[in-house]
Amino acid sequence: MLLCSLPGYIKDGAVRGQPELTLAELDSRFREFLSEYHARPHSETKAPPQDRWQHGGFVPRMADSLEQLDLLLLTVAKTRKIQADGVRFQGMRYIDPTLAAYVGETVLLRYDPRDIAEVRLFHQDKFLCRAICPELAGQTVPLRDIQQARDQQRRRLRETLRDRRKTVESLLDLRQGPSADTPEPPPAAPQNAEQVSFQALKRYRNE
Repeated sequence: MLLCSLPGYIKDGAVRGQPELTLAELDSRFREFLSEYHARPHSETKAPPQDRWQHGGFVPRMADSLEQLDLLLLTVAKTRKIQADGVRFQGMRYIDPTLAAYVGETVLLRYDPRDIAEVRLFHQDKFLCRAICPELAGQTVPLRDIQQARDQQRRRLRETLRDRRKTVESLLDLRQGPSADTPEPPPAAPQNAEQVSFQALKRYRNE
């Protein structure tokens, strides 16, 4: 219902419009669609899905806390060992005062790929703390942006190393001099003694 109305939708091999939406824009469109869909009457039940859910008498089983809900919903999980300066993840450092008592322990790190400025840490299946990255504090940084920036930095470093390698090879060729196949230049014309003594004489400003 949503995708068929978006630019770039493909049907029977034909593309409708140009695919111009970013992932963030698609996420925003999807959230708007959900809000409208749950509020308008359904074609079969003649009632909005949200009203039908609320009056259905079904009581969902909720998690005991928001941290337990994070454990269920944040499916992206990595194991990390707590270091003296915090937890390292994706080349960044995450800190929290709670971690000082768990140095050397292995924790389960869960995060939202849309925002890795903060991660949740679990120790022995129990919520430990929310650790933040000081460099990203106060920002919303998707993991995709971090990976793209890192790839661009790698490409720049490879290009720099390639240029420097060429420069070093050129300097080595100059220091080694001409090869054996290269004819030697003709010897310079001999100089008389006066010219030699004159060139070897050094004069100083105070003389």
